Amino acid sequence: MNNHDLPVIGITMGDPVGIGPEIIAKTLGHPDLKTICRPVIFGDPRVIAHEMHKLGIAAELPARETFSRNSLGPNPELISISDLVPAELIPGRPTPATSAAMAAAIIEAVRHARSGGLDAIVTAPINKQALNQAGYDYPGHTEMLASLTNTGDVVMMLAGERLRVVLVTIHCALAEVPGRLSIEKIVKTATITSDGLQRFFIPGSVPRLAVAALNPHAGEGALFGREEQTIIAPAVERLRALGLDVSGPHPPDTVFYAASRGKYDAVVCMYHDQGLIPLKLLHFEDGVNITLGLPIIRTSVDHGTAYDIAGRGIASPASLLSAIRTAAAMARASR
Repeated sequence: MNNHDLPVIGITMGDPVGIGPEIIAKTLGHPDLKTICRPVIFGDPRVIAHEMHKLGIAAELPARETFSRNSLGPNPELISISDLVPAELIPGRPTPATSAAMAAAIIEAVRHARSGGLDAIVTAPINKQALNQAGYDYPGHTEMLASLTNTGDVVMMLAGERLRVVLVTIHCALAEVPGRLSIEKIVKTATITSDGLQRFFIPGSVPRLAVAALNPHAGEGALFGREEQTIIAPAVERLRALGLDVSGPHPPDTVFYAASRGKYDAVVCMYHDQGLIPLKLLHFEDGVNITLGLPIIRTSVDHGTAYDIAGRGIASPASLLSAIRTAAAMARASR
């Protein structure tokens, strides 16, 4: 494939004092990168260069203040977002300056994706508390991207080769989950998921969705809770009436096993850890976070900033490489 036929993908730096710069540096040194996409890094030139030097990675990474799709060369490039001093940064210790740089990289990448300069964006991990302290009042990446793109309803999908899960509720206390569930929210989540799967992953097929129950044994006839009867089952019936291939509510302790063996294309989960625990059990290093419903393509790593190992040179770039490959495949599918 000609280099100019490869999708242009923006990669955001993530938290400068997390493992984002390290896994980006390792990815820049990976021999497969140039065969997957034309990468553009949005971040701090000195921070990225410092990581590359520490790791002995000699890849060329010219830094620019502006970005033009038509001027991209064969090598990765970096769009300068901030001017941090690497010697002053302490791994795992965010500051107002690092937090501002973290947010600015996302904002700039989204701007270029919306204008057509990028075919997709891939985001390195951020620290949500640091994001809030920098003045951006979002509970996470997904909500920030929805706001930046003026999108009302989005879905977080975590995916690997054996399992895909989507979340009806995302970042909230477990005690709040029942009150946040509704027939409408489940219907929207499943509809966006089905549309996204058809567009990007299984064109020409009707996606098979399994809806997980909230309570043990799917409520056991309301013995362990009534949400299955009052919310989840009615949502499944409404989705079937819309022509979607949806089943459930399925007991959570068996549905992921069936999905991982190919029975379903995705599992609709009621809360964060219900979906993330089985996903990370199977795909801890190569899982990908995908935001469906946005007007742009966005994937991300499925791990956090890993402050405990930041700066030690031992972080794996596997999830970032998977996220880049997934973004590239989605970009090609959408052409």
